[in-house]
Amino acid sequence: MATGRVDPERRERIIAAAADLIAEEGVAGTSHRKVAARAEVPLGSMTYHFAGMDELLREVFSRFAQDLSRRFEQRLARARNLEEAREAVTALVHDELMTSPRELVLTHELYTLAARRPAYRELTRAWMLRSRRALELHFDPLTARQVDALIEGLTIHRALELEPHDRALTADAVARITAVPSPGGPAAG
Repeated sequence: MATGRVDPERRERIIAAAADLIAEEGVAGTSHRKVAARAEVPLGSMTYHFAGMDELLREVFSRFAQDLSRRFEQRLARARNLEEAREAVTALVHDELMTSPRELVLTHELYTLAARRPAYRELTRAWMLRSRRALELHFDPLTARQVDALIEGLTIHRALELEPHDRALTADAVARITAVPSPGGPAAG
């Protein structure tokens, strides 16, 4: 347990500990007391740094969504043409998003909160909008929305299926959805 000395990284440790606990025990199993113990900080630090559990959860999930969005955007930004954009989408599903049980659980815990609480719905909505903007570098808005939903669905299926998910299936689905760009859409070239 930390003593009364100055601890400038305490807030960051609390956030990291909360994310780890959510990944292990879910939001329902995460408490101030457990987070403080995991972060090795006095229980009083929780209310010093966060007005309540909801503020801490919003910080954890905001950072998580920002990290995934950044990785998503970086991967799509490297694509220089339609074929590379399609491969980038396939890579996101198979290699770069929700590749660990931790990311899968955090994502689903956020979705569960978003289904019940408007503040988290706004957070997931902003996350989806960032994804679509990145996809719109290569696909028209309607196709970008469809590809975004495909990524989401395939990622979840891939994570939960018992059989290995074939990369060729993903590549085929992406090719089908992106086969006919809308007139004047960015993927025309």
